[in-house]
Amino acid sequence: MTDRDRAAVVATGCICALGATVRAVLRELYAGTIQTLDRSAVRSTLDKAPAVFSVTAPLPQLPLPKTLTRTSHLALTAVSEAAGQVGDRLRELPATRIGVCFGTTVGGTLNDEAFYRAFHAGREPEPTAVSVYLANDVATVVADFVGARGPVLTVADACASGGDALGLALAWLRQGECDLVVAGGADELARFAYLGFASMSNSSTRRCRPFDLEREGLNLGEGAGVIVLEREESARRRGAAPLGLLSGCGWGADAYHPTAPHPGGRGLRSAISGALRDADLTVEDIAFVNAHGTGTRENDRIEGQVLADLFPESTPVVSTKGFTGHTLGAAGAIEAVLAVHNLFDGKVPCCAGFVTPDPECRVVPPTAVTEVNGGAALSDSLAFGGTNTALVLERWA
Repeated sequence: MTDRDRAAVVATGCICALGATVRAVLRELYAGTIQTLDRSAVRSTLDKAPAVFSVTAPLPQLPLPKTLTRTSHLALTAVSEAAGQVGDRLRELPATRIGVCFGTTVGGTLNDEAFYRAFHAGREPEPTAVSVYLANDVATVVADFVGARGPVLTVADACASGGDALGLALAWLRQGECDLVVAGGADELARFAYLGFASMSNSSTRRCRPFDLEREGLNLGEGAGVIVLEREESARRRGAAPLGLLSGCGWGADAYHPTAPHPGGRGLRSAISGALRDADLTVEDIAFVNAHGTGTRENDRIEGQVLADLFPESTPVVSTKGFTGHTLGAAGAIEAVLAVHNLFDGKVPCCAGFVTPDPECRVVPPTAVTEVNGGAALSDSLAFGGTNTALVLERWA
C-alpha cells in the first residue's frame, strides 16, 4: 500500500443510547427518536443535575473469565456485532496479521470512588478495583476476544480518541503492519467525568441543542463504535462488498488552552485540510459533514465557522450528539460508523435539538432526514488540549 491507499470498511458495530446494534441505531436515527434522558445512571446529587444519555439495553453475557468494566463490555458488544459480519475473514488470517486499536477516555478507571476514599482515609482497601482496572485495557480485552496478536494499542486522547484509533488503524494497514484492524472507541458514564464537566458549567440540564442559538451545553452519553478495516486491495481481490472506504485522516493540535478550542479553529482547519489531502479529495467531493457538534457555546461557534469557511453552503452539516449524547472517547468511532452508513444509505438524519440558527455558528443543520449525493463524507472530532481529528470516508465502487 502507499501513503494514500484506502482501507475497506468490511464490518461495523455500535451500541449507544439509541440501540444495541447498528441496524437498531440507524432505525431510530432516521425516525428521529429521542431517548429519555436519565440522571440516575450517574447517581448525581447536584441540585441542577445535567442530563445524560445512558445505554438501557441489556448487555450480552460474554465467554470471558475476567471481570469486565462497563467500558470493556460496551466495546465487546460492538465488536461481537462486527465480528459476526466478518467471522470467516478473522478465521482466514493468522492472528499476527490482525491488529486492534481502540480509543477511550474514561476507560472504566473513574468509577472506583469507594476504593480511593478508603485509601486516602488511611485504610487498606481490597485491591480488587486496581486488579479490574489493570485487566481491562480496552484494546487488550478486544484483542483477547478476537484472538488478535498483531499490533494492539489503546488511545487516550480525550474526545478525539475514537477517531484517532481509526486513523492509526489506516496507517497500520498502509505500513503493512497487519491485514485487518478492529478499530473503534468505547466509554461508559462515570461520576468523576460527569461531575468534572458539570463543574465547568458546560453540561445542560435539558436536552443538548447542537448549533442552536439557545444551546446550553452538552449531555454526556456512553457506548461503543467499531469498524473492521481491511486492505482495499485484499478486499477487492477476494470479491468482498464492503460498506465503504476509510480514505483519509488528518490531525491538528493547536495547544491553545487546556479545554477551549483555538478562537480561529486553527487545529481543526489543519486536521480537515490534512484529511482531504490524505484522501486526495477536495471540499467539493464531500457530500456531508458529521460534525463534533457538542451543543456547547464555544465549540459549536468555532467549529461552525471553520466548516462554513471551508465547505460550500450546500454541504449538509449534522451533529448526531442530540441522539447519542457526547460519548467522549467513543464519539469519533460511533460517528464514523454512522457516517459510513449514512453515505451508504444516501441520507443523513436531522440534527436533533436544532431549531433556531445562530448567526455566529454560520451553519444550519438539517431539521429532517435529508438525501445526500456524492461519494465521500467527513467526520471530525475536537478534544481537550487542542487536539483535532478528521476522517474521510468514501463509498465503495
